[in-house]
Amino acid sequence: MKNPLENLHLTLLIGLVLAVVAFLLLHAGEVDDGVFWQFLFRWIHVFTGILWIGLLYYFNFVQIPSMPKIPDEHKPAIGKVIAPNALFWFRWAAAATVLFGALTALANGYLVEALTFQEGYRTIGLGVWLALIMAANVWFVIWPNQQRVLGLVEADAESKKRSGRIAMLASRTNTMLSIPMLYCMVGQQNLGG
Repeated sequence: MKNPLENLHLTLLIGLVLAVVAFLLLHAGEVDDGVFWQFLFRWIHVFTGILWIGLLYYFNFVQIPSMPKIPDEHKPAIGKVIAPNALFWFRWAAAATVLFGALTALANGYLVEALTFQEGYRTIGLGVWLALIMAANVWFVIWPNQQRVLGLVEADAESKKRSGRIAMLASRTNTMLSIPMLYCMVGQQNLGG
């Protein structure tokens, strides 16, 4: 019998089942429908946010600094296999994080207040706007440039080099913005608006 942890999808399914079991054991019957949806949206928002920022940090702390050390004959494995897969999860985690963050704010009744920096919601509002800038950066700067770098879109050598630099700088910008963004997300919960 094969170990179920050898299959990523099965591992994720088991993790989800364990989360449902934990919820049922710890909170079944305690939560009304409104609170349940607020919780579920926030939980998905946090999960996808960890995936998004985790991949952002992987690119900036591991992949980008390691590329010059990788022999040229091994670089195609990264460009043809690892990077496209990581970028798939990266961009869709960004989209899901923003979607479920908006649903969380809407379900909790503070979406407009956060977006407009109303009193009591300025901290989360700044976090929301930083996250929106970062997500736009993923979809409209990093991803189009990475498509050229990876050869998913035709480009000459000079365009690929320029696109690689733009994508790297945009990724570094997101790394920089992630620090105050995370402060705002945690700060709203712990320090107020």
